[in-house]
Amino acid sequence: MKRFTLFLLAVTASWAQPHSTVEPTFLKRALPAPKVYSNNCQWKPLFGESDAEARVARGVIRYWVLDVNMTGEPCKTPVHPDEEQVAVVLSGEGRLEYAGQKLDLKPHDFVYLPEGGERSFRGQLRIILMGFRVVEGPGQREALKANWDDVKLQQVGNHPPSTLYRLMMGDLKSTRDRIAAGKVLTSLYIMEFAPGGTNAPHHHDNEEEIYLLLSGAGEMVAGGGVDGTENRIAVKPGDAFFFRMNCTVGFYSAPTQKSVILAVRSLYPRRNR
Repeated sequence: MKRFTLFLLAVTASWAQPHSTVEPTFLKRALPAPKVYSNNCQWKPLFGESDAEARVARGVIRYWVLDVNMTGEPCKTPVHPDEEQVAVVLSGEGRLEYAGQKLDLKPHDFVYLPEGGERSFRGQLRIILMGFRVVEGPGQREALKANWDDVKLQQVGNHPPSTLYRLMMGDLKSTRDRIAAGKVLTSLYIMEFAPGGTNAPHHHDNEEEIYLLLSGAGEMVAGGGVDGTENRIAVKPGDAFFFRMNCTVGFYSAPTQKSVILAVRSLYPRRNR
């Protein structure tokens, strides 16, 4: 009896221990509302550097919304020496200057920016600025620009026809994307969902992924239980999700309206790559 009592005390003590902190399998953020401000530019970290849970993203250095509101001095953006970047223009017009190049920008333009080289923006712009940690040697050395309205809509792989894709940017070996330049970035694309459409929940064995709902409404799938039940979260325009490698990801558009998502995938960094 004494031994049994000691056993119960030991079990009770173990239960009483505080829970350890573990990293989440996904993160949820939201775009701040655009506003007029006095500074040349300001940025809001959504994922990666300067975010409260920056450690969760491994290959993603930054995923920031950048607001440029000026016509005088340029808005210079941060960059690490080993960081390739992508800028996607959500709204406004302006100019990007990179390593001697000058690129005029308008809504839905997307630009690949190789690592190294000073970069700055002018004009009235709202931009999603993404950065990825490069672990290999030089690749593309010039900035490359296109506009997603010029990229055809198509069905991709085994995903249902209720979702069509604009394949904007892929890696250096890509033959299907409008721009093939990424070393860590593997796919930048737009998904357009029919009312009630889905891209079928799935996961990626070697990649991190970020979804940003641009318009519409529905339920984001972020992870799931041991019984295979999807974790669905109601979302609105401006909601953004970061998904760790192997996290279940998907989306169900509301039955009464179309939805559009900007998505990006990038390699999870491994020492043997």
